[in-house]
Amino acid sequence: MSITAEKKQEVIQSNARAANDTGSPEVQVAILTSRIQTLTEHFKSHHKDNHSRRGLLQMVNKRRSLLDYLKKKDVERYNALIQKLGLRK
Repeated sequence: MSITAEKKQEVIQSNARAANDTGSPEVQVAILTSRIQTLTEHFKSHHKDNHSRRGLLQMVNKRRSLLDYLKKKDVERYNALIQKLGLRK
């Protein structure tokens, strides 16, 4: 249910602000988004998996907190990230 190491490195490199950036809010949100999408696919066939659903809700809340922080710090970076990840319609 988690993402593979190769997929994670790909997500990090596509969203990093610098060469060795793994902790910026953009990277953290992108990793969480990838994990959320994976779990969402999992729930299409395992709809009674409530233990994993709790983890999904925790990830969604963590992503929301990081996005709120980024919006408060730098609105342009927030808007660029939302656009890149396709989080808002």
